Amino acid sequence: MLLDLEKYKDKPIHFIGIGGISMSGLAEILLEKNYIVSGSDMNKSNITDKLESIGAKVYIGHESKNVEHAGLIVYTAAISEDNPEILKAKELNIPLMDRAEFLGKLMKGHKYNIAISGTHGKTTTTSMITHICLKADLDPTILVGGDLDIINGNVRTGKSEYFITEACEYKASFLKFYPYIGTILNIDADHLDYYKDIQDIQDTFVKFAKLIPQEGYLVAYAEDPHMEPVLHACNANILTYGIDKGDIIAKNITYNERACASFDVFQNNNKLFSVNLNVPGKHNLLNSLSSICIALILDISYENIKLGIESFGGAHRRFELKGTKNGITVIDDYAHHPTEIKATLKAAKNYPHNKVICIFQPHTYTRTITLFNEFTECFYDADEIILADIYAAREKDTGIVSSLMLGDALRLKNLNCKNFHSFKEILTYLNDSLNEGDLVLTVGAGDVYKIGEDFLNK
Repeated sequence: MLLDLEKYKDKPIHFIGIGGISMSGLAEILLEKNYIVSGSDMNKSNITDKLESIGAKVYIGHESKNVEHAGLIVYTAAISEDNPEILKAKELNIPLMDRAEFLGKLMKGHKYNIAISGTHGKTTTTSMITHICLKADLDPTILVGGDLDIINGNVRTGKSEYFITEACEYKASFLKFYPYIGTILNIDADHLDYYKDIQDIQDTFVKFAKLIPQEGYLVAYAEDPHMEPVLHACNANILTYGIDKGDIIAKNITYNERACASFDVFQNNNKLFSVNLNVPGKHNLLNSLSSICIALILDISYENIKLGIESFGGAHRRFELKGTKNGITVIDDYAHHPTEIKATLKAAKNYPHNKVICIFQPHTYTRTITLFNEFTECFYDADEIILADIYAAREKDTGIVSSLMLGDALRLKNLNCKNFHSFKEILTYLNDSLNEGDLVLTVGAGDVYKIGEDFLNK
């Protein structure tokens, strides 16, 4: 599997940003293969604690001395060129490799690499196909962008030819992968701090499709308006899916009281089997169709596909039921793009509720300003909107945009929206205003989930 990394067997492979969900997964795979692993991160976390418990040396804070004995250094796209560990590595001529290139090297040792790409739905779809492949006893290696109960985390090291991973388009990192099955769930405007426009994003997905070998497969959402050039450029086998259009389609769709879909799966007007989902919303119906396409390519039995799909109850932070208190339900979702927020609120609207209260924490200033108009149009299914301050992530506040500006724009549209500057203020407001039967949604890619947890626990 790691033949090209054997020369680093006697020295630490060091991860800058080891506490990240993807980097920690890569580190775990190496530890499972008996490599020496070290890493650094700005903050201690449950992830860094787990890595230390299984043998990694973790430094809190980035310092040049952390890498002096490293044989190879892996870094994330968020790490700046003036990072002291990067500078020291260059001074000592220690090889540097970004996360995507390193993941690509791990993939290269497998025959059946399954790369799940798309602007939305990657974690859920990767989780679904994980459930299916485990039911089919394929023993895959898995990297998923969220915690998944069935693998007790976000990574699993298998011993087979199967490798399942999310393939993120940020900074075109997925172009360093080696997909045998490449899945494109959708193409939407995002990461506009890197891409010029939707055309630039579409062109990058075209390049991703061209990576798939002629004997491989592209799985694509047939009804996406930006998909046609991708399908046209691809030289591999193609399997499409959708509700009204595609090779694999869903018919006779119904939704239960939790907004979870039941439907029949058809291929070329032939019914294959029926499925009852345990995750809500139309968007998850589409995610399940993409995972069904992958499973059919892998020649997994209908029975195991059905068992796998129906055993999936959601990944953490994906419409995750956090609990109830005094008849008030709290659900958390990672949605941080207007399209995702719309889908989450639509699912919530079909969930039993009195009022839907959406607590949204915008993620990065760049995304908020570039998609500002779209953010003003995605909250109509919420009865009340509560805005937290913007979660900066890798960015600095330049003053060009704020949550208050977004709140003002939403109030101009006569939406019931309130701004608060601290989680403590939001928690006080919730305790004073919620009633039995209300549904609270904490939404965003930052730490907004803590509000729901504090409400339930205090």
